[in-house]
Amino acid sequence: MTSLDEPGTTTGSRPVRPRRRRAGTGGRRGVPLPLLLPGLLALAFLLLPLLALLVRAPWRSLPDQLAGAEVWQALQLSLVTATAATAVCLVLGVPLAWLLARTDFPGRGLVRALVTLPLVLPPVVGGVALLLALGRNGVIGQWLDSWFGVTLPFTTAGVVIAEAFVAMPFLVISVEGTLRAADPRYEEAATTLGASRFTAFRRVTLPLIAPGIAAGAVLAWARALGEFGATITFAGNFPGRTQTMPLAVYLALQNDPEAAVSLSLVLLTVSIAVLAGLRNRWTPTS
Repeated sequence: MTSLDEPGTTTGSRPVRPRRRRAGTGGRRGVPLPLLLPGLLALAFLLLPLLALLVRAPWRSLPDQLAGAEVWQALQLSLVTATAATAVCLVLGVPLAWLLARTDFPGRGLVRALVTLPLVLPPVVGGVALLLALGRNGVIGQWLDSWFGVTLPFTTAGVVIAEAFVAMPFLVISVEGTLRAADPRYEEAATTLGASRFTAFRRVTLPLIAPGIAAGAVLAWARALGEFGATITFAGNFPGRTQTMPLAVYLALQNDPEAAVSLSLVLLTVSIAVLAGLRNRWTPTS
């Protein structure tokens, strides 16, 4: 005998079918108040400062504020150094991500923890660490100065190094996650056909993980563009040489608050553009 509770059974002459929940309605039914109120409060906490920035922005004088030579000088320097720092992250970070994802060596967990350390390290502490390592009297910097006459602190190259130091973990984490999700059998098949490990990486792995590399590069670029603490500690704040947009905002806030708001709007626009570019990466399509 067939139970009436099973799908496909009949009651009299009419089949009894299990009820289906309408798609998209389950999440809107019975939202617990203890979850709704804190969620709305968190949303307001994140959005209100940005809305205040838009409300208090000097829209009438904004073109004049952004037309100054110092603003465009800081913006140009920020774009150049952020792009250079991203290039450094790509050249060094992609091989590091491959080592963490595809090789097994003693202390790999410790290496991964050290790679992600700049994510939680206060940027000012990172700047101090860079000074102690690459400064004129630093562990490595003293040899660079005496052997090659290279001085990195308080230079444009120092800005690139400081930005790459804080931005590289974003790239490494993104690429490593993509590598772990990619099927390693494609690389193994290429090696069995006679390709070297580097050829398999270049011809097979790189095309597979290209979206992850692109997403990590965009995140690294955005992080480098907004870097402040490590930059001002390691490279200083010299207009035309080391003064990037975040440093210009900090300086303008002390003398001209309206100019600081205008510069902040530029960085906000860039951040929104980055999020829009990564939307397809973070938001699953249905």
